[in-house]
Amino acid sequence: MLVEPGSRPVPFFVVLRGELQIVRPSETAETLIVALQPGQFSGETNMITGRPSLARTRVTAAGEVIELNREQLLTLVQTDAELSELLMRAFILRRVELIAQGYGDVVLIGSTHCASTLRVKEFLIRNGHPHGYVDLDREADAQEFFDRFHVSSGDIPVLICRGRTVLRNPANQEIADCLGFNDSVDQTHVRDLVVIGAGPAGLAAAVYAASEGLDVLVIESNAPGGQAGTSSRIENYLGFPTGIAGAELTGRAQAQALKFGAQILVAKRATRLMCDGTPYAVQIDDGPPVPARAVVIATGADYRRPAIERLTQFEGAGIYYAATPMEAQLCSGEEVIVVGGGNSAGQAAVFLSQTSKHVHMLVRGDGLADTMSRYLIRRIDDNPRITLRTSTEITELEGDWHLERIRWSHRDGTTDARDIRHVFMMTGAVPNTHWLERCVALDDKGFIKTGPALSTDELAAAKWPLGRAPHLLETSRPGIFAVGDARAGNIKRVASAVGEGSIAIAFVHQVLNQ
Repeated sequence: MLVEPGSRPVPFFVVLRGELQIVRPSETAETLIVALQPGQFSGETNMITGRPSLARTRVTAAGEVIELNREQLLTLVQTDAELSELLMRAFILRRVELIAQGYGDVVLIGSTHCASTLRVKEFLIRNGHPHGYVDLDREADAQEFFDRFHVSSGDIPVLICRGRTVLRNPANQEIADCLGFNDSVDQTHVRDLVVIGAGPAGLAAAVYAASEGLDVLVIESNAPGGQAGTSSRIENYLGFPTGIAGAELTGRAQAQALKFGAQILVAKRATRLMCDGTPYAVQIDDGPPVPARAVVIATGADYRRPAIERLTQFEGAGIYYAATPMEAQLCSGEEVIVVGGGNSAGQAAVFLSQTSKHVHMLVRGDGLADTMSRYLIRRIDDNPRITLRTSTEITELEGDWHLERIRWSHRDGTTDARDIRHVFMMTGAVPNTHWLERCVALDDKGFIKTGPALSTDELAAAKWPLGRAPHLLETSRPGIFAVGDARAGNIKRVASAVGEGSIAIAFVHQVLNQ
């Protein structure tokens, strides 16, 4: 046995002679994933992420292998372009196949009508972790699961972690801890750069900083990708004429950052930025503060929650803030509502129209011309399965444990009620900056002010200590930068976020060299 499930770090093997088998063990049998012959190599994305092994590796024919540890492998992919392309492509595609086949070390037992099940499923999918799923609504012997693991219906969803740990309705952080997502990350030593948020802006900053030799840690409260990671298809991003799914784009960015040596903490929330002295420090949940010579804030923004009674009650049970294949499966063949007039809402409407019976787009304004790209407007106009309803707002939500019926009203006073069970909210943006506690200057909407937008009075209030003015993306604190949707004046486009993340690193170098 060379590697057991849960082992970390995972060695990399190239078979010279003999045979290695990669198998997934269970209580009663083993499932063969692949047999490696001479000239073939082991490994998938956990070689890059440093996460524990999902499978067992054993020798099945005597022979010889080349063995590299993770540090040696990272050096190889960073310095040899040809091998880097070969290995990274293989690792990524192997992880995709493991996800497709459900060859993971975790089983989720839940109900598609349960908001917490949806949350856990989304967390596993967005973190790219293979898993099995048992739907209690369709499983004939569901009671057997309850009896075997000594759980009740109130414990749903249940996560069986590596066949030995039972988690009842776990928080995302519990899942990350059980699966060892963050075990390889040292949170104590001083980093050159800490990036807070792993959306496109944060990932771009991590890629450029790590590729230029900086010691980088990325802190992400949920899963890498941000709002862009939930987009069904991005078609106006440079270099992808046929479009690319948001999860695929941000997944590639994450792989790039890890390849260059950046580390990513997931399901860890930054709760405070200690900015009174240098090095700065970022408080993470209840753990030790992470010290940093420079900080990039890329915490993004959330969709605004309209003031509709019972809205929070139905979140995850009929009210959604993302339109991914997972949500599309829940409402296949049904009528749905998309609320919002921006590009995200337009992409969601077009995507959902492929599987839903009909899509109703509700916008408060008189049209889409001022808020949406022209190519999306044309697709919506030409799609018979999408109806645009302008000057319209939802006024009432009805249902017991799941949304069953909605009522909307038009500006002219007319109302309508429909038996619609799925509503996608994509309205406006609220910046994730409340945790900063006045550490940096904000505008009246809570967005972070940077560079030329900072007034003399704001710099004086922050006791700006340098003779120079703040750099373009620098906040009222030297060495603390803001990029992406959390920044005041940001253009809400993926390309803009990526550009800001990369530009910020040029200024980070200047700060570190002062």
